[in-house]
Amino acid sequence: MESHQSLKFALAAFKSPRIKRKYLRKYSWLPDVLRLKGSIIGRIIGPVLTVTIFAALVAYAWSKGKRVVLTNSVVPLLSVVVGLILVFRNGTSYDRFWEGRKCFSSITSNVRNLSRMIWIHVSLPPDEDHPAHVLGKTPTSALTTAQLKRQKIEVLQFCVAFACAVKHYLRNEDGPDYDDYTGILPASFTRIHDLGYTTAQGRSSPKSYDATSSASDSAHNNTNATKRVRRKRSKKTLVGHATTSASTTPLLSNSHQTVEFHPYADRMSIPFPLLIAHELSSAIFRFKREGLLETVGPAGMNAMSGLVQSMVDQMTSMERVANTPIPAPYGIHLKQCVTLYLFALPLTLINDLGWSTIPIVTVVAFTLMGIEGIADEIEMPFGYDAHDLPLDTYCNDLREEIEFMIERLPEGGHGAHGYDDGEGDD
Repeated sequence: MESHQSLKFALAAFKSPRIKRKYLRKYSWLPDVLRLKGSIIGRIIGPVLTVTIFAALVAYAWSKGKRVVLTNSVVPLLSVVVGLILVFRNGTSYDRFWEGRKCFSSITSNVRNLSRMIWIHVSLPPDEDHPAHVLGKTPTSALTTAQLKRQKIEVLQFCVAFACAVKHYLRNEDGPDYDDYTGILPASFTRIHDLGYTTAQGRSSPKSYDATSSASDSAHNNTNATKRVRRKRSKKTLVGHATTSASTTPLLSNSHQTVEFHPYADRMSIPFPLLIAHELSSAIFRFKREGLLETVGPAGMNAMSGLVQSMVDQMTSMERVANTPIPAPYGIHLKQCVTLYLFALPLTLINDLGWSTIPIVTVVAFTLMGIEGIADEIEMPFGYDAHDLPLDTYCNDLREEIEFMIERLPEGGHGAHGYDDGEGDD
């Protein structure tokens, strides 16, 4: 028995380790060549088979003595046009994909910098008497250390909420009713309902319309007020966010759309991320007014405000990508040219290649249609498709970083006496 166990251990020691796909990719293309998951094959298999069947019909007609030969001068003319359009299509689509990634990474960077500056530099002014040798004035604050920490935590949560709100806004998912807002939208935050808003502090937005509009308001109780402009769609409106595909997202559709203005929407609605940006700017202003930014002075406040402004700028850039699809004539003309080229190709090759025309035309169709399919896959990068940007992962990582900062990293200490009020020594 012992000898049998020893033999098993010896065989296990000499047994070669299993080579995983990710390691094999370093030395061979074979794993990716044979890979179906994550490839574009599933998207183009139908059109490629159509071209293959047509090539088979041409080969069959040729074998029966039918004259189905086309002059060879046609294909070179079409190939130049097809190549130019494919280069433009693929380059433009990847530029949009890369633009979306750059903008969201800029938001991530701004959130990291803003949250760190607030966590460190926002602090209570010193309690000691104002020294005579220090110019300027030392403010006082009625806040306790615990109260200030709660306010700072709320602002840091707003920073994460802004990134999540931008993600949902790009997917045309309005309002705060999504799972990833849980725990990061403070209880005191403005809650959107109908065409106005209220807060836990009892503030409410002014209604600029008269009493005659109340009947119209009641007819729009279910209207989400976080979008200024909505688009008419024949498909069902978004309800959840876990199983929704990019094809049902109005901001990500490449179909023709018209604009529909809701009553009072131009006066009473605002994108949800801008509400959060407003809260961030208000918090920075409040910190400065209460003397909690004396360690950085006016320059520090301007830097924080600049970060918020940059976050809104990046959101607007991504909104431009999401709201401006590649014009439909480009895609239509590309498909027409590729189809014409592929259907003309068997007619020019059949006389020289015979039945070998079928696999050759299939390979050419797979190549050209695959390039167009990839471009169509990545041109709108903010949805739920497998190859879209993983915005959920970016937001979750950012939330984990902020939570780590709140729980593990120390806050800034007390500031020095005096602060620069911008008025000089006198």
